[in-house]
Amino acid sequence: MSSSLDSGPKRSRIFRQGDKRSGLVSIQVASTSAALEVFHLSPVEIHFLWWFIQSSIMNPSTRERLRKAWGLCERHSWGWMVVEAAFRSGYMHGPAVLYEDLMGLAVAAFEMHGPVQHGRLGRRLRLKGPCLMCEEGYGFESKGFVKEEVVRQGRDLRELQILAGSCQQYWRMAVCGRCAGTVSAQRCRKHLLEDRSQGLVDNIPNHRSLVIYLSQHLFKYARSFQFEFRGTRTEEDAAALISAVGWCSGWTILLSIMDEKTAAAVQDRPQATELAINEERRLI
Repeated sequence: MSSSLDSGPKRSRIFRQGDKRSGLVSIQVASTSAALEVFHLSPVEIHFLWWFIQSSIMNPSTRERLRKAWGLCERHSWGWMVVEAAFRSGYMHGPAVLYEDLMGLAVAAFEMHGPVQHGRLGRRLRLKGPCLMCEEGYGFESKGFVKEEVVRQGRDLRELQILAGSCQQYWRMAVCGRCAGTVSAQRCRKHLLEDRSQGLVDNIPNHRSLVIYLSQHLFKYARSFQFEFRGTRTEEDAAALISAVGWCSGWTILLSIMDEKTAAAVQDRPQATELAINEERRLI
């Protein structure tokens, strides 16, 4: 069975807001105002995420906590993406560095030989620590004194919508079918663990191929922030960042803040993107 850190009793109210089972998040949400009803960062959350962006991510103890928790909970993972995009105009160097690291861990988790692979995979993918923001008590009811203009900018979803919209033809092939409520066999880490505990996972190689694909493109995306590799990033590389956040923490919040056209495209799931990952799989 998956760890309780993944599955429920200790989950914060903040995280449950983004949980598919809560009924609050749906890919039918079409407008920014509707999205804000289910995803509304408090001033204190925005302040923490802004300072987190500035310095804490490179702190060794913070990085270790993030590794144990596969990043942050779904709410705070996408909250960080929103704040980072809003304050840095879509310049996502910090998330790229973290998720390159996390997807490297994911690739290692799928490196298995011999019997009892399902059990070993479950142990490797489960949470080994809580979301550091939830643990510190940051949530939608957190209160504090933060400048109004900082809060307004930190709640602005447009930069993330622009980033995700520009590369959605690539990340939509990675969307978890259970998060989106579709027949797709793709799974985020959490739902892969839940399916495994119910004996529903029989295509580990396919999940492994997705993780390797994302890791390879995240490496290129993170490297593109270096001076000598400037100008080398592609939309497919940027999409790997979106997909990595979704794979690690869940997709429901991102799908709720994308517009109706993008949400419909996720459901359609054109074959072109499946061919892209199949080609990557052939080359591995």
